[in-house]
Amino acid sequence: MSKNLQIIVRLSVAIAIAVAFVIISTGTNRTDAQQSASGEWTASVKENGSKLQLNLERRTEKGNRNQMGQTYDFSELQGLTAQQATGGGAVRFSLVREAGRIDCEGSFQNGKGSGTFQFTANPVFVSAMKSRGFDFEKSSSWNDGDDRHSEDRLFAATSLNVTTALADDLISSGFGKLDVDDLFKATIFKVDSKFMREMKASGFPNLTMEDLVKARIFKIDAAFVTRATQMGFDKEPFESLVKMSIFKITPEYVAEIRNEGLTDLQMEDVVKLRIFKIDAEYIRRAKADGVPIEVEKLVQRKIGIGRN
Repeated sequence: MSKNLQIIVRLSVAIAIAVAFVIISTGTNRTDAQQSASGEWTASVKENGSKLQLNLERRTEKGNRNQMGQTYDFSELQGLTAQQATGGGAVRFSLVREAGRIDCEGSFQNGKGSGTFQFTANPVFVSAMKSRGFDFEKSSSWNDGDDRHSEDRLFAATSLNVTTALADDLISSGFGKLDVDDLFKATIFKVDSKFMREMKASGFPNLTMEDLVKARIFKIDAAFVTRATQMGFDKEPFESLVKMSIFKITPEYVAEIRNEGLTDLQMEDVVKLRIFKIDAEYIRRAKADGVPIEVEKLVQRKIGIGRN
């Protein structure tokens, strides 16, 4: 059971990270170090005209592809207004960030647009990050260890708005050694020094960045830890909190099953009961049938083991 739960957690985290990055790399040559600094964009107006979904695609001569998709406020796009995007016509606009700038031109019609763009990296950003211990010129694990030019990571940093201010904030937390991957994760999942300190103070001093990403994905914060403690699970490891979130284990549910006689419970026990949809009513029926009020016996009854 524990192994299956670990697989569920790992898959959940991997899927969330993949969806957040929206980076797709395809092609037959994975060692092509020269990436085009230009590409094509498509866009569509979202949320009643208040935001723009902007998709950027870069290709190499040998067929490799790099895509990113983000939703932006129009205030983030210099030279483009919501009226232009919905009204139609030729446009020129830019996404200007600390890591670089993406200059777009093309046209819109009925809230949908397309065209071409040019990406220009900011060498000052590269130097500033390197002085802080974040080397954008090295290979990074999020692109499968591909030894591509740092332009790929700078392109992503521009789209996602990775900043030196974030790097300084993370360093100030005293969290330990961090790398470029951690900057991307912190940006996407909104991990900052305040969140790091809160989680550390809640009783988890040795969490990794991956743990903090899990915490954000599964909405685990200091208040969540407090609720777990109030339920009597103050000595459980961090992974137990993840399971609590995944299986929606609430104080009400725990109190309900404890009231039926299951008082000596570990988190793994509660997870099993949740998975097999064992509630107070089911426990009462089992008691009436003479089933011992034990987690394993209740689970066995649920799946039909031991019945005549």
